[in-house]
Amino acid sequence: MSGRFVTLEGGEGVGKSTNLQLVVELIEAHGHSVVTTREPGGTPLAEDIRELILGVREESVSGLAELLLIFAARAQHLEQVIQPALAAGKWVVCDRFTDATYAYQGGGRGLPMEQIEILESLVQGPLRPDLTLYLDVPPAVGHARIDGRPHDRLEREAIAFHEAVRAVYLERSARETRIRRVDASVPLEAVQAQIRVIVEEFLSNG
Repeated sequence: MSGRFVTLEGGEGVGKSTNLQLVVELIEAHGHSVVTTREPGGTPLAEDIRELILGVREESVSGLAELLLIFAARAQHLEQVIQPALAAGKWVVCDRFTDATYAYQGGGRGLPMEQIEILESLVQGPLRPDLTLYLDVPPAVGHARIDGRPHDRLEREAIAFHEAVRAVYLERSARETRIRRVDASVPLEAVQAQIRVIVEEFLSNG
């Protein structure tokens, strides 16, 4: 029996790393083996590409170049980590996946969604997450939370960029039933209460 694929999505400062461990614990409590990973990244090569994508540089980076790098990392990640784990019956919990590409490169960069759809089909085939938790906060709130630490190249983008990212996330979460919005602007205990309800419901339904 193949495993299930769960992703966590959201902008900057929404608490994905904090809440990913909770999701893993809930799944493991039901007796499933879990592989945790992240995007961009997840393999040595994909992590190298992550550094290329997120590293601060003087050179202006083409939006299309950024998009192609992300899908190059994703192709390696899928072949080396995600697909083998799912085929072995394990559950995979991933910090960001292709919804982030639609949000950041489609929304933030303004690249045509059709380009992303073509690459998604080429790299992933029919594979899509079974459940996506979208942790939502207004960008101004999220950025206040990450003040005091170094910002990567995407985190340094203007607030308008991050508003466009959020708009795509909200649109996708309203349209796709696998994407469940979590209000992450409330205190952590309240955020995790929402996550528990969603994940337990998903686990109970199969």
